Amino acid sequence: MSMLRSLFIYLSRQRWLRDAALRVEFARQASHRFVAGETAEQAIQAIQQLNRQNILATVDHLGEDVFTEADARQARDDYLSVLGQIQTSGVKSHVSLKLTQFGLDVDEGLCRELVDSVIDRAAQLDTFVRIDMEGSPHTERTLAVYRDVRKKHTNVGIVLQAYLYRTVDDVRKLVDEGLANIRLCKGAYQELSTIAFPRKADVDANMVKLAQYLLSNTYAYLAMASHDEKMIEATLKWASRYRLPKDCFEFQMLYGIRRDLQQKLAAQGYRMRVYVPYGAEWYPYFMRRLAERPANVWFILRNLLRP
Repeated sequence: MSMLRSLFIYLSRQRWLRDAALRVEFARQASHRFVAGETAEQAIQAIQQLNRQNILATVDHLGEDVFTEADARQARDDYLSVLGQIQTSGVKSHVSLKLTQFGLDVDEGLCRELVDSVIDRAAQLDTFVRIDMEGSPHTERTLAVYRDVRKKHTNVGIVLQAYLYRTVDDVRKLVDEGLANIRLCKGAYQELSTIAFPRKADVDANMVKLAQYLLSNTYAYLAMASHDEKMIEATLKWASRYRLPKDCFEFQMLYGIRRDLQQKLAAQGYRMRVYVPYGAEWYPYFMRRLAERPANVWFILRNLLRP
């Protein structure tokens, strides 16, 4: 299974395969399991359906690894547009963004400028921006940008990945600095065993430990991003032990995955938020979802081939 996961991660990085997949209707149809659509309007419609079930959202305009200033500025414009549509439609949603989409690998100063303008607009609209975490080559720079924009804005949070060894120190530092608004996830990129736990059991144990640490800190906010019922149960037990209000943390899951569990937690009164991606650049995201759980391949094929 780990070999299959590695294969999907490898394929997610192949630009020629991405270009081919974008031209194939079968592939586009398959992606709809995890992607709300290719337009902001389709994403808003998906969020409206979630809101009717008392489920919140964070919307992500798919894209990463841009290599020109023009593309980075276009990403900024796209996010300003979707923020406007969130405001106009009245849906309950934040936005999530990746720094490489905003030109982190082109010009870090430009990236900070563009991200700052999105966060500033979100603040004007009384909403929130989550900075996604990417592969380990970008971890340190992503945290540096996050710390920089937090000097001006409080309506921004970060994502940390439990499979990295360094995350324990990163969490503690952010808590000490008063910057710990953290979406905690396991991690979806292929990393070397020298920097990341290779065994799922160790990743799970680290995630539980980090979640408990964040829940135990008054000034930290935890967004527990997992579809794993063991992780969710551990979070609920710890919250119950310390009699934490249901609205002082939240659960997050991906669009199209464990809808039953999303609805169950929302019905129980917990803050439940779904990550809703949209856009034409769906291929890398789609492949990472298959890498996380290769059994999804057979699920998708069964549904596509069903008469």
